[in-house]
Amino acid sequence: MPLEMNREVFITCAVTGSGSTQDRSPHVPRSPKQIADSAIAAAKAGAAVVHCHVRDPETGKPSRRLDLYREVTDRIRDAEVDVVLNLTAGMGGDIVFGGVESPFPVDEAGTDMIGASERVAHVAECLPEICTLDCGTMNFAEADYVMTNTPGMLTAMGKMMTELGVKPEIEAFDTGHLWYAKQLVKDGVLEPNALVQLCMGVPWGAPDDLNTFMAMVNNVPDDWTFSAFSLGRNQMAYVAAAVLAGGNVRVGLEDNLWLDKGVLAENWQLVERAGTIIENMGARVIGPAEVREKLGLAKRAPVAK
Repeated sequence: MPLEMNREVFITCAVTGSGSTQDRSPHVPRSPKQIADSAIAAAKAGAAVVHCHVRDPETGKPSRRLDLYREVTDRIRDAEVDVVLNLTAGMGGDIVFGGVESPFPVDEAGTDMIGASERVAHVAECLPEICTLDCGTMNFAEADYVMTNTPGMLTAMGKMMTELGVKPEIEAFDTGHLWYAKQLVKDGVLEPNALVQLCMGVPWGAPDDLNTFMAMVNNVPDDWTFSAFSLGRNQMAYVAAAVLAGGNVRVGLEDNLWLDKGVLAENWQLVERAGTIIENMGARVIGPAEVREKLGLAKRAPVAK
């Protein structure tokens, strides 16, 4: 299909993630204050959307604690800068098997499997404008770890998100995830004007070569909105690739810790660099108000305490 470059681009900043990056860079935020401050700085640098996980403030390990999500949400909403809040709902589907000869019992230290309602409890509590929906099960780089999202689980979670008035951001790590996302729309679980994030280069999902990327893009319905990202050194290359392919962009410390070789990044620096690339391509970086209009979002007031 002929490419049609996007001229009105929004930037999402993935602020901290749930990977084991907390000890690899001092800039990866841990506490709710650090996460919120980093998100606010990214918004000031041009991010229209901030995608947030939470971490244990002491260890930096990923967490699902409601009080941490609530504090991050309150701090961002109380700030003087406007930004669209996107909370992860990807936690709680982790299985680490016991090993190739003895998969059961599972490794209890790494396994975190909970029900659909608990997986979206913080979404119901905080009511962000967007939350993520990882639209499939896949192997990750770790030997015995599987990210688990069954069709039944995705249907239940998707219905809850839709009923809450929170727009799911479909996280597609491979073409089959897009196939099932289209089924969720067909079944009425998700609204037709869906939002999707193309997650490239995540082992062992879709590799981040351009042929695979365009296969992903070509599987996105014309009336959907998509963003894309890749990991590590290809993060900024994918800013350009996503814009050229008609999409929006995601950068941030969840996906890449480096600004330049040997130079650790802060979130706002990655957003600033992405903005420069977008503008040098002749496109315009749009803000949160325009994103809300584009995606049909309603700005959320601070939740009553």
